Amino acid sequence: MKKRFTLFVLILLNITNIMAQNKAKVLVLIHSDNGGTYELAKEIAKGIESGDNATAIIKQVKESQNSKLSNIPVARVDELPAYDGIAFGSPVYFGNISTGMSEFLSKTVDLWTNHALEGMPATVFMSAGSGAGKELAIQSFWNSLAVHGMVLVSNGIRGYEGINHSIPQGNTVLGTTTMASLKDVERPTKDEKQLAQLQGKNFAKIALALKGTINKKEIAITEKPQNFNQILKEKGIILPEVPKPAGNYKPFVRSGNLIFINQVALKDGKILNPGKLGITVNEQQVKDAAKVTILNVLSVLNEAVGGDLSKVKQCVQLTGIFNTKDDYTNHAGLMNTASDLVVEVFGDKGKHARATLGASSLPVNSSVEIQAIFEIE
Repeated sequence: MKKRFTLFVLILLNITNIMAQNKAKVLVLIHSDNGGTYELAKEIAKGIESGDNATAIIKQVKESQNSKLSNIPVARVDELPAYDGIAFGSPVYFGNISTGMSEFLSKTVDLWTNHALEGMPATVFMSAGSGAGKELAIQSFWNSLAVHGMVLVSNGIRGYEGINHSIPQGNTVLGTTTMASLKDVERPTKDEKQLAQLQGKNFAKIALALKGTINKKEIAITEKPQNFNQILKEKGIILPEVPKPAGNYKPFVRSGNLIFINQVALKDGKILNPGKLGITVNEQQVKDAAKVTILNVLSVLNEAVGGDLSKVKQCVQLTGIFNTKDDYTNHAGLMNTASDLVVEVFGDKGKHARATLGASSLPVNSSVEIQAIFEIE
C-alpha cells in the first residue's frame, strides 16, 4: 500500500510539473512612481492567471524608494527573451512613456540587433493623470515595441459596455489606463480593474498560443557607459573647481579601487553659511551648505577618475558631520540633501551606506563636513 501511495504521489508531481511547463510565462514589466501603475499591474497579472494557462511575474525596470514598490524585483534586460510574453506598464509623461521605462528600453539595443524579441507578444497599460495624452502615450509605447518586431496585442473594446460612463474611465482600445490623479473616486476604479483583468486574460491566451514559436536566444547585454557630463548638464548641476588643501594633505587618496574624500562647505574661497545650527545658522542654511559640500566631494571625485565619472562603480559610504547643539537630533534630515544629490547623479550606483553625527565644532567654522568613500574601476 505504501509503495502504491508513493507511486501515486510521484505521478501527481509529474503531472503538476508537466502542467506548469505547458503554461505561458508572462512578465508584467512596470515603472511606477506613486503606485498607480503597480495597482493596475496587479489586475493585469490577476487576469493573466485567471484562465490557469499562464503565470504572471511582476517586475520593475528600476529600484523604487516608494514603500509600495520596495519589494518588487528589478528586471534585467537580458532576461526578457526568456518569457513567452511581456505586458508593459508605465505612467504617462506628457503624452509619452516615463523616463524610467524609456531608459530601460534604451538598453535593449543588443536584443534588437539580435532579433531576440521578434514574434513575442506584447501588450501595454498605463497610469495617466488627467487622461490627456494617454492614447498618444500608448501609441508611442507601441512604436518602441514594434521596432523589436513584437506582436502587439490590443485590448479592443472588451468590457466597454459594462463600465460606468458617468465618471471618467481609463479605457482605450490600445490598452487599459487608469486616471490616477483624479481623486473623485478610488483609482483604479472597479471598471478600470475589470478592463485590466480582461486585457490580461486575453493576453495570456495569445502568449500561450504563440508559446514555442519564438526562437529564444541568450543575449549578452553590453551597456554603454553613461555620459555623466551630459547628465550633469541636463540636471543643471555644475561642479566647482577642486578645493585646494589648506594643509599637508591631498584632496583624495586612492587605496586599491577605493577613493577617500573629505570636504567642507567651501564656495568661491569662503565657507558658505558658517557657524552652529540653532545659534548662527538655521536648518535650511545647513542644507544649502551640505549641497555645496557634496558638490565639492563630486568635484574631487571627478578629478580622481580623470574626468570620467563612468568609472565610478559605487558610492560606498557617506558620513555627514554637522556643527550642532547637544540636543539636536535631526542630522539625517540635513544629510538627505547630500544623499539625494549623489543618487540623482549616479542612480543605483549612488545608493550608499551612511552615518550622520553632530559635533561641538568643525574646521574653519563650517556647519558641515562630509566624508565619502567611492569604489571605482
